[in-house]
Amino acid sequence: MIRRNFIKTVALTGSAISVSPGYTLYPADPKKVGIGFLGVGSRGRNYLRMKNKIIFLFLVVLSTGIKAQPEFSSHRGSSVDAPENTIASVNLAWEQGADAVEIDVYLSKDNRLMVIHDSNTKRTSGQDYLVKATSSDILRELDVGSFKDEKFRGERIPFLEEVIATVPPNKKLIIELKCGTEGLPFLKNVVAKCGKKRQLDFICFDFQTITAAKKMFPKNKCHWLMNGKEGLEEKLKTAAKAKLDAVDIRHSDIDEKIVKLAHKLNLDVVAWTIDDPVEAERLIGLGVDGIESNCVSCLKSKLSEKQN
Repeated sequence: MIRRNFIKTVALTGSAISVSPGYTLYPADPKKVGIGFLGVGSRGRNYLRMKNKIIFLFLVVLSTGIKAQPEFSSHRGSSVDAPENTIASVNLAWEQGADAVEIDVYLSKDNRLMVIHDSNTKRTSGQDYLVKATSSDILRELDVGSFKDEKFRGERIPFLEEVIATVPPNKKLIIELKCGTEGLPFLKNVVAKCGKKRQLDFICFDFQTITAAKKMFPKNKCHWLMNGKEGLEEKLKTAAKAKLDAVDIRHSDIDEKIVKLAHKLNLDVVAWTIDDPVEAERLIGLGVDGIESNCVSCLKSKLSEKQN
């Protein structure tokens, strides 16, 4: 019996597909699918070698019309329908079918990771406390729900561990680190105890913080957040050199050249923050890997309507 291995790849995401005896379409990595010649006996070997070439060319042509759907993440939970960064908004996002939920964390005076977007509590609670200068027991007394709607009165600023506990199987929590590297030791303690480490991604605008997070959590995806087109290509190269996993870019800064360069550097591209289905279609066409929205169910519904 003569066996040989022959592997080619095409840019296509998908499930394993058997295309003929001896050939398999399988996920080689998150962005590619391979065509493997699994081997046959010497009898008919020349025939199958030619057949291999024909099938490979056919599948390359076929694959050009197939696009993978990006991961849809809910920005600060379902922040259109519920108060942002609360247990109510996070749970609603899961109910609405989000693949992932993005939240923000700051470190309190007593070193608790608090889920809140702003550095102070004025906008969401009406009372002005600087998070890093205030103990968590005082922060937890604040109502951060009624600013959105009276029915949410009594919603509190969650601890990070409370939000992690809501994450269903096969879903992800994307944690934006609003504090600097000083918060990482406390993040490590929370992650170690949560039981859902593999379901956590980390993102940050500060390069030093996100690279330190990657060293601390080498098996978790770490994304560098970016805002603005100036120097964007060089930033992609810097992210790749630092062995980061993805770049999160403002949607209006993303074009075909940026997506191609990122993928060439083995970086995923996540677009933020999109509620317009026309813009979402443009980004999906460019091949982005993730789309962040204030209401995932609303955006998916609008996209479905356009397709129908």
